[in-house]
Amino acid sequence: MKIYLPKNVEYIINTLNENNFSAYAVGGCIRDSLLKRLPKDWDITTNAMPKDIIQIFNNTIPIGIKHGTIAVLLENVTYEVTTFRIDGKYSDNRHPDKVLFTTSLNEDLARRDFTINAMAYNYKDGLQDPYNGQDDLNNKLIRCVGNPGLRFNEDSLRMLRAIRFSTELNFKIDEDTKSSIIQNQLMIQNVSMERIRDELSKILLSDFPSIGFKELNSAGLLKIILPELSRCVGFNQKNPHHDKDVFEHTLTVLDSSSNNLIVRLAALFHDIGKPNCFTIDEHGIGHFYMHAIEGARISQEILKRLKFDNTTIKTVYILIKEHLVNRNNLKIPAIKKLINRIGIENFPYLLDLQIADIKGHKPPYDFSSILHLKNCVHEIINSKEPLSLKDLKINGNDLINIGYHRGTIIGSTLKELLELVLKNPKLNKKDILIDIANKKLYT
Repeated sequence: MKIYLPKNVEYIINTLNENNFSAYAVGGCIRDSLLKRLPKDWDITTNAMPKDIIQIFNNTIPIGIKHGTIAVLLENVTYEVTTFRIDGKYSDNRHPDKVLFTTSLNEDLARRDFTINAMAYNYKDGLQDPYNGQDDLNNKLIRCVGNPGLRFNEDSLRMLRAIRFSTELNFKIDEDTKSSIIQNQLMIQNVSMERIRDELSKILLSDFPSIGFKELNSAGLLKIILPELSRCVGFNQKNPHHDKDVFEHTLTVLDSSSNNLIVRLAALFHDIGKPNCFTIDEHGIGHFYMHAIEGARISQEILKRLKFDNTTIKTVYILIKEHLVNRNNLKIPAIKKLINRIGIENFPYLLDLQIADIKGHKPPYDFSSILHLKNCVHEIINSKEPLSLKDLKINGNDLINIGYHRGTIIGSTLKELLELVLKNPKLNKKDILIDIANKKLYT
């Protein structure tokens, strides 16, 4: 078996060999190569010590010298070269307190998380696979190297990584590995929110994110990481328009949405407010009045907790809040207001979410109202009519020049003028708007 190595990777390995050291491409790049996937990056492992690596190569960066990792820079690309090592005790269930360098490749591979990530390769020695990672690739299995309990105690994030790899590759998690995740689920609390966020994002951006969230639930991690979403599991909607509980509906919407993190986050949390808003009428039918507003609020809390950036938090909040907007009877001025509220750049996201939401309901599906809304928005944009405050032919300085005092009255007056312009674009002329503003000021 031959695995293609990029020329710079081959150069690094050969250069180390010429200096009497062994070296291999290792980890995810070998896994992806065997799966016929394009590796995102290439890591190299060697018995050369960090000081040797620095001496051998002209352009290096000691990015993790404490743990034996040196970045070798070739043609403006960095390649991480790490000395064979044995990890010491993990007192924080996340990072080794210290590492011991070793001359054994097998000992280095033994410390890695899963068998499919514990393979190494070079042209001279071929595939090095002491833990049968290739067999697990062929059997579509995620299995820890050695004792899963020890692996998860070393690094609790590996529990989430197991589920992420299972989702991305559509592999099954080995029974002993899955049982150990369930047994050690509380240790996920030792992992930083940033690292949890990153793994959840990768799950969300997989082809079928529902796989991952089902695994998170069955492994007991969902109730710890996203307790608000866990409440939706098995929540009977008692509504003739729904043939799924809130969680199953959410997963269908998630898989039906486009592969975009903003949309996927909105899909994941779009109905998360339903348990808080559930009522049953006299006919035994369930209703969730105001759940979009409640869901937007909850999503904001979750995304802040997970350390997402402010733009993502704000956009997801808007999409969830507006996802139930009545599409059937909207007139042009109301559509303009909607565009103004969500931002024209976010409108494709809203339509995407609404289409996915319909697919999560009980068939038959009717997309005609969404198509109508899309066409109306297209016409409005093409007409280049004013849609926001920046499109007004008047601004705050103009209001001050005609006698308005600085303060909140400036903003409120501009908003009132925009309301008039949204209804009648012909009013968007500076002299007309100043005349209207003057009348408002002196009446």
